[in-house]
Amino acid sequence: MSVEPVDHERHMHRCLELAQRAAAHGEVPVGAVIVQGGNVIAEACNQPIGRCDPTAHAEICAIRLAATVVENYRLVGCTIYSSIEPCLMCAGAVMHARLDRIVYGAPEPRAGAVSGNVNYFDALQHFHKIEVIGNILSDESRALIQKFFRDRRK
Repeated sequence: MSVEPVDHERHMHRCLELAQRAAAHGEVPVGAVIVQGGNVIAEACNQPIGRCDPTAHAEICAIRLAATVVENYRLVGCTIYSSIEPCLMCAGAVMHARLDRIVYGAPEPRAGAVSGNVNYFDALQHFHKIEVIGNILSDESRALIQKFFRDRRK
């Protein structure tokens, strides 16, 4: 099943809207969307501060919701979109949920686990292979997160 680049941008625009929602609540601006068969089945934004839960990253929240929607902890046939490159915790959750593909916006050079210091999905011992597509609307994603941290330092 091929996903058209225009779909990547459409879903990434929604991730950016969700990221803006997170920023409006004082959370690091990250949004995530999960798509199955061309349909959005789950979406979330970062919520660790509001939920008092260090695991409430956008990707984790979206995975939890999607698993509930499909009534299965395996999300085979699904693509997750994230406005920023996932951290190691989120990459592990993507792997264990058996998502087919991850599409992200801006690279995260410090904490990213896909293209940065760690390339989690390239490890040879993994039992499941995940397609990775990065840099979709990366300028917009990067600008949003940079503005958030710049404003916090004022």
